[in-house]
Amino acid sequence: QVQLRESGGGLVQAGGSLTLSCAFSGRVSGTLALGWFRQAPGKGREIVALSHWSGSNPFYEDFVKGRFTMSRDDAKGEVHLQMNSLEPEDTGVYYCVAGGPGSYYEHEFAYWGQGTQVTVSS
Repeated sequence: QVQLRESGGGLVQAGGSLTLSCAFSGRVSGTLALGWFRQAPGKGREIVALSHWSGSNPFYEDFVKGRFTMSRDDAKGEVHLQMNSLEPEDTGVYYCVAGGPGSYYEHEFAYWGQGTQVTVSS
């Protein structure tokens, strides 16, 4: 089992920045897919960023590309999401997730953190 816990959420003005952190432990492997999902109020969860394996270039969905940066340090058991130029549309609960190699869709990730709230005001 893999345990994950997010932190770093909060309230920020539009155009501002936040850094989310995720501590993970358990069955740590460099082949483990690690990523971030988010859920806006009243909407379903959507993928934000994904690292397929340790050392790979992260994948970003178009709506965050150029604004968000994901990093992972498997030795330290840490995942980060640096968010810049935040917009009100970025508001939601952000989840750190882990799954087997090739994971992409929500149901393919077996491990989820508890979520951290990000609120962007205008």
